[in-house]
Amino acid sequence: MKKMRMTAVALMLMTAAMTFGQSKVFMTKEITPESLVRIYKALGVEAQGRVAVKISTGEGGNTHYLKPTLIRNLVDEVNGTIVECCTAYGGSRQDPKKHWETIHEHGFDSIFAVDLMDEFGEIRIPIKDRKHLKYDIVGEHVANYDFMINLAHFKGHAMGGFGGVMKNASIGVASTAGKTYIHTAGKVTDPSKLF
Repeated sequence: MKKMRMTAVALMLMTAAMTFGQSKVFMTKEITPESLVRIYKALGVEAQGRVAVKISTGEGGNTHYLKPTLIRNLVDEVNGTIVECCTAYGGSRQDPKKHWETIHEHGFDSIFAVDLMDEFGEIRIPIKDRKHLKYDIVGEHVANYDFMINLAHFKGHAMGGFGGVMKNASIGVASTAGKTYIHTAGKVTDPSKLF
């Protein structure tokens, strides 16, 4: 578990470095709530305005997600809201009602403000490379935020090879229809047509 968390921190930092046009990568061997805050501060970029903290709240019954106790200090430091979107596959996170039950089961809503960004609707946002997709379909609440911090744990993913912050920043903020649209290279938005 410690090794998985350390990789997540490295991925978070590499993405932050790429986002801000820097080539510097930060790494820590100390995986604690305090070290996440130190890493954030080392980036030298202050989260301002309404801050979204994008994570995966994990599937029901699953233990592979970043625990609220690990990320609490960082979320508190930036006065962040945990954000998540429903999935396109069956399970405990495709339906908003079941997703909220999973969020509660994993303890996120007892510590943080949580926003299921696609619970009430979605919006289309333009994309630059239109070879396969014309737009991304994301949870409409993404428009409510000024800044997003992306925390992801390293995991295997059947379609993408490995999942991390890059996947979490794109398909992670996509609504159920948006995830379907991405997985079918822009062919359909109905998740029942995925299988």
